[in-house]
Amino acid sequence: MALIQKRIGLLFAAFLLLLLLAGLRALQLGTLEASSLRNAAVTQQDQRVTVPARRGEIVDRRGVELAVTEPAEDVSATPYQVKDPAAVARRIAPLLDRPEDDVLRQLTRRDTGFVYLARALPSTRARKIQKLGVEGLAFTPANRRVYPREWLASQVIGTVGTDGKGLSGLEYRYDRRLHGVDGERHIVSDPVGRPLSVRDPVPAKPGARIELAIDAAIQDKTEEVLADVGAKFQPKGATAVVMDPRNGEVLALANWPRVDANDVGGAPDYARQNRAVGFNYEPGSTFKAFTVAGALEDRKIRPDTMFDLPPQIQVADRVIEESHPRGYVTLSTAEILAQSSNVGAVIIGKDKLGARRFDHWVRRFGFGRRTGVDLPGEEMGQVLPLAKYSGSSIGNLPIGQGLSVTPIQMASAYAAIANGGILRPARVVRSVDGRPTPVPRGRRVISEKTALAVRLMLEGVFAEGGTASEASVRGYELAGKTGTSQKIDEATGEYSEDRHIASFVGFAPAERPRLLVAVMVDEPNGLYYGGEVAAPAFQEIMQFALPYLRIPPE
Repeated sequence: MALIQKRIGLLFAAFLLLLLLAGLRALQLGTLEASSLRNAAVTQQDQRVTVPARRGEIVDRRGVELAVTEPAEDVSATPYQVKDPAAVARRIAPLLDRPEDDVLRQLTRRDTGFVYLARALPSTRARKIQKLGVEGLAFTPANRRVYPREWLASQVIGTVGTDGKGLSGLEYRYDRRLHGVDGERHIVSDPVGRPLSVRDPVPAKPGARIELAIDAAIQDKTEEVLADVGAKFQPKGATAVVMDPRNGEVLALANWPRVDANDVGGAPDYARQNRAVGFNYEPGSTFKAFTVAGALEDRKIRPDTMFDLPPQIQVADRVIEESHPRGYVTLSTAEILAQSSNVGAVIIGKDKLGARRFDHWVRRFGFGRRTGVDLPGEEMGQVLPLAKYSGSSIGNLPIGQGLSVTPIQMASAYAAIANGGILRPARVVRSVDGRPTPVPRGRRVISEKTALAVRLMLEGVFAEGGTASEASVRGYELAGKTGTSQKIDEATGEYSEDRHIASFVGFAPAERPRLLVAVMVDEPNGLYYGGEVAAPAFQEIMQFALPYLRIPPE
């Protein structure tokens, strides 16, 4: 009997202890935490959420959609409110496009009261999940950026992060205009989280519509041509710029390897870079046109000035040879440019211009500074200050070695030759919300007479004996220049024997140009001369774009 009474006493004491603990917890909840609990309850039933503005679309010059925004939802969960997580995971994983195990792992977390299950899930799929009526799931308005043409001009257009902010390309450059103004949504829900009323006291304002100068058809063809170059020569990369030299409008700007704008994470870092503005390279012989243009403008030479040229020339401690061995020859200025004579270009730069005037013309054509193109990430190139010229600098520089440029710099500088002597920034964006972006006025760098003389001499590059004699477009007179340069071996600091840049810049029709194409191929394998690698790509792009744009032959 005593043992039974003792057990009853212990049981009674245990009940008293539990009752005391419950009382203390009730006191804590009723006084110490009352305020925070009231706030939590109100928050669960009365929410104010940000409604992201619809990001403005990006279209080409003909209205083809390149970047659009679709309605979406961020799907989140409060794990401890989800009943039967395994069953829920099995039902919603296919709609989330995630592995079932991953979803279950999120739904069974006990270290947090909030987890994201999906960001910017298409609204069609989000609504299907909502219809399941799963307690503990929440849906927040969001936007989803979609690139309908996938690969097209992806490095130019750029990307948007999960927070809706532009990360690269035009998405970054024009982020403020594209983003719009976010709104506010007021949601009143019942105790289990079902919405009773939804209203938007502050409506969201959509972002601006941006129209590009780019033509999707020309862009697509240019990317196709570069893909062929990639397949044939297996280079590290390739870039092409197609431009209207009269106003600087960029009709195509392509990079290879291509990148799927809807899956940027699947591309290597090198491919994501817009190399047209962000890649520095030594131009080689394409630079000779500016050496000749400066000497013409200074009246040191004429197109028919004759030069007796030895097989090689020594400048300080450097011996400069031709790309192909030859004996003594006599060539005119026009022939020096057409045949891409290194010795002839050095004599013009060194003896006719001199270091000071040569440096003047390099900078006059815009090298060594940014062009001002409306794209982010533009590099300046590298131009040696005159004070730092060595004895051999005036031997290297006139043939495009010892300085670096970007593809957009070369395209813009050649556009100045093509349009009669006006250097202006290239322009990718044509209008914002229907308001045309102004055509940059530019500045005169050479006279119309000099520009015409250089254009006529550049026609010789396509004639017999020229470095691009095999390139042609039926019915059109072409003008341009090949370029082949060695890359610096970073390990030795010397020029590499097997790593080259092949390039070509040209325009048509030659006398009154309306279309300019610049091609740069980084480290082609096998053939590597500009006339063999880049000139055929130039030809293919021109063959498509000239009739497509209804540019008549002359």
